[in-house]
Amino acid sequence: MKTVLARFAIACVLLVPALAAAQAYPTKPIKWIVPYTPGGITDTVTRLVTQKIQEALGQPIVVENRPGANSQLGANIVATSAPDGYTILTVIAAHAANATLYAGKAPFDPVKSFAPVSLVATAPLIITANNNFPPKTVKELIAYAKANPGKISFGSSGIGAAAHLTTELIKQTAGIDMVHIPYKGTAPALQGLLGGDIQVLLDVPSSMMPHVRGGKIRALAMTWGSRIKGADEVPTIVESGGPAIESATWVAFLAPAGTSSDIVRRLSAETAKAVGAADLRERFAQLAIEPVGNTPEQMGKFLNEEIVKWARVINTAGVKAEQ
Repeated sequence: MKTVLARFAIACVLLVPALAAAQAYPTKPIKWIVPYTPGGITDTVTRLVTQKIQEALGQPIVVENRPGANSQLGANIVATSAPDGYTILTVIAAHAANATLYAGKAPFDPVKSFAPVSLVATAPLIITANNNFPPKTVKELIAYAKANPGKISFGSSGIGAAAHLTTELIKQTAGIDMVHIPYKGTAPALQGLLGGDIQVLLDVPSSMMPHVRGGKIRALAMTWGSRIKGADEVPTIVESGGPAIESATWVAFLAPAGTSSDIVRRLSAETAKAVGAADLRERFAQLAIEPVGNTPEQMGKFLNEEIVKWARVINTAGVKAEQ
């Protein structure tokens, strides 16, 4: 009995510093890695949400943009950081695609190297077309593609991006053939659409709607089951005569694997509070972004489901990673 009590006492002594550290967290600035360039949806959502999180935590959050290698550069920085809650990562749907595209090739595991924190927000994609492209609906696009197999070019912000894989999903579901032209980001892809180098481009509404409303490109549909606040004049893909699919990019927060569950839950709770704030929800609505804010367990389940979903599309389409 004395031995059992002694072991219990030792366990309690060892546990006290860990609990104290979690309760005191944070005691210094937090570095938040965004593995993309400034100005896009990933960067914008991260900065809006972390502004509120730092107010709640009482410590500065320094957002660092570390683009490169299809987001793997920034992700690897976090994967190899100390699991102390002071280096956090923002990821998007491409992170789930990378699990298949770079399987066995990445310096980290997209799942095992990280502790899920929260799914922050989702952003359905908008299907747009060059103004000189004849189809004005998704139904007409499918009919045109079937009559002209391999003659339509669609762009994306890069191989494995949500826009690329969603278009591949539409191709597979509708049974059509279009040629993929990958670009190094949304901005050059949009220039390709405006210049007629490509005929179709999917991306987030916040990037595309200003050009739609300016009459420079045409909106065909939103890849969602209901109309989106901030772009409610755009029909859903089903309303536009397309297949009943739902696809969106998303923004999520991850910590290095091994981070204390107390710290992870604190960050998750503060994320949920931030995206639930009235002013932030209004800002998201203006950008056609849907706030989420869920638990680490829910985020982990979501990520696994996304990996399976996009692996099926990648393998069916024969998509290969960038060399």
